[in-house]
Amino acid sequence: GTASSTKKMDYLIQRAKKAGIDTFVIDVYGRNKHYAANIAKVRQAGIRYVARVVVYPYGARTHQVRDRKLLYNRLARAKYAVSLGASAIQLDYIRYHRLTPASVYNELNIFEVIKFFRRNINPNVNLQIDIFGVAAHRPTRTIGQNAKLFAPVLNSINPMVYPSHYEPFRHHAVRPYSTVMDSVAALRKQLANYPNVKVFAYIELSNYRYPMSYQKKVQYIKAQMQGARDGGANGWYAWSANNHYKILFNMLDAANSKR
Repeated sequence: GTASSTKKMDYLIQRAKKAGIDTFVIDVYGRNKHYAANIAKVRQAGIRYVARVVVYPYGARTHQVRDRKLLYNRLARAKYAVSLGASAIQLDYIRYHRLTPASVYNELNIFEVIKFFRRNINPNVNLQIDIFGVAAHRPTRTIGQNAKLFAPVLNSINPMVYPSHYEPFRHHAVRPYSTVMDSVAALRKQLANYPNVKVFAYIELSNYRYPMSYQKKVQYIKAQMQGARDGGANGWYAWSANNHYKILFNMLDAANSKR
């Protein structure tokens, strides 16, 4: 992957520093000397290393939530990342499969999994989770994500507010600002009693269902950033399925040169 390629990581570090980016979210799967060396470079550059742990790829089936072997495997990844200097562990796919029958027990079971990580990870390391955009608005009994329930044991919650993932997608593709802002504001409302829990909005650098010109993409990204800010987010994470960040770097460079 990208994090094991020194050439790619050198490029990303150099561009990120110039653009003023302060955090990298980097997947962790297992021990790897190239990965460890590149993480050391990221940290030496003064960039925060947040380790993303995919808990249940594609969402959990009922039997997987009770699978202790699977959980200890994921915990080992998280602990490895902490040993490399991760400032936070970010749990992704921390949910049931989307076709799971709705039940109040789904969110309670996912909460137990989150608490398992919190108990077993160094208390000085922040714990974050990624949630669906719909779960920013309300608890979701199918996938079992309930921001308000989970908040007491978390340092931040990251709603994946990609306009391409909302329905009807054509409506949201041309309304990136309100899509992001409404979702972030709704999550902030759910977290009203937990002001210390941070919100980092995951935004997207393109819309796979709605092709755009380069300039339109720039406006699309800017609108999402503004929506995150106005909705009350503490910051944003930029998602690119293929790790192509050139458009983001160019945008930020241009904005910095105008200051």
